[in-house]
Amino acid sequence: MDGRKRRWRQHKIDRREELVDGTLAAIRTRGSSAGMDEIAAEIGVSKTVLYRYFSDKNDLVHATMQRFIETTLMPRVYEAISLDADEYQLVRSALAAYVGTVDDDPEVYRFIMGNGSADQSSLAEFEKLFAEVVSAVITDRAGARGIQTDGALLWSYVLVGGIQLATHWWTTSKTMSRDEVLDYLTMMAWSAIEGMARANGSREVFNAQPHVLPTPGSDNAN
Repeated sequence: MDGRKRRWRQHKIDRREELVDGTLAAIRTRGSSAGMDEIAAEIGVSKTVLYRYFSDKNDLVHATMQRFIETTLMPRVYEAISLDADEYQLVRSALAAYVGTVDDDPEVYRFIMGNGSADQSSLAEFEKLFAEVVSAVITDRAGARGIQTDGALLWSYVLVGGIQLATHWWTTSKTMSRDEVLDYLTMMAWSAIEGMARANGSREVFNAQPHVLPTPGSDNAN
């Protein structure tokens, strides 16, 4: 009995993953507003089958968000952050990976974000994972330069939260091109990282520095 239970449990896990992959394909075909009937029809199963493996649509969205993050979004971000490149290129590459993935899969992104009512637990898990990855890179790169990194995790949450919110806004407005979004996000993120480095990562050094905006065109602005 224990062996059969284990096999059945594994079957359910495998079947859920198959149905989630089918849901991703269905959303790419039918659009982010597709309901359970449309998703089931596109996959080639009955809606009853979906409800056998998912308690409701929210459960399916939760599983779909996790699958998209684990198999599509984070692998691209990991690849970008793992490049053998200088710090500026790493920042730009990571941003390009995130923005590009969302822009390349807009229907899936809108489906899992639910027009502002996303599964908050999955979203929080993703942001935590992303922030920890960014923090590890900052700690490694800054530490190698002798820069203090006590604030690394906090800085990472600020960067990740701001990038996620800005990208979400952009997907709903599209008032800028992808290149413009990437340039502006890189400008913001790099300026923050550069400022941290100038202060040696130290609150005391930063607080002791003069805080005056440079005049555009001056030497200090370059």
